[in-house]
Amino acid sequence: MRAPLVLASASPRRRELLAQLGVTFEVITADVPEVPQPGEPAATFARRVACDKAAMVARRCPGRCVLGADTVVVVDGEILGKPIDRADARRMLRRLSGRMHQVLTAVAFMDAAGGCDEILVESGVEFRPLSASDIEAYLDTDEPFDKAGAYGVQGYARRFVVRVDGSLSNVIGLPLDEVTDLLRRHLPATVPAP
Repeated sequence: MRAPLVLASASPRRRELLAQLGVTFEVITADVPEVPQPGEPAATFARRVACDKAAMVARRCPGRCVLGADTVVVVDGEILGKPIDRADARRMLRRLSGRMHQVLTAVAFMDAAGGCDEILVESGVEFRPLSASDIEAYLDTDEPFDKAGAYGVQGYARRFVVRVDGSLSNVIGLPLDEVTDLLRRHLPATVPAP
């Protein structure tokens, strides 16, 4: 029997987070370009990419419900995506050093009839000042290279974080409380009772 929900994501972190809800799902990745358009605000960009991921997988899985998500890191209005190389990751970590930044995750739920419901969750993250050796040691872990903003709060970078304002699971890649509410609205039978 097919799972009632498809997660349109290659992120192992999103898989782990969604599994924490006790929801049965299948993973089908969506190869969607994650490039902001000129002048596109971060929230609009995240929503667009999440919807594009859900729509792409929904086209491949007609009649099924699909959950797509995209997480972006924003500092001073600049979207920090996944770094293209070590130098780019270093630049991002220097930008985040000693500062507060925002992490936005957009989640799009596409129902079996093609209707779409979406949410956007924002958390604030403050980093302590990072030394050059902190940054280089972190880059040596290879952890930053598949993550928005070049860091994973659930990994080695947790030692950089002074505080998180809002949802920690949002910073990791999927805001669990809000996704639970979304699924209860659209697929109530899939979410186990608390």
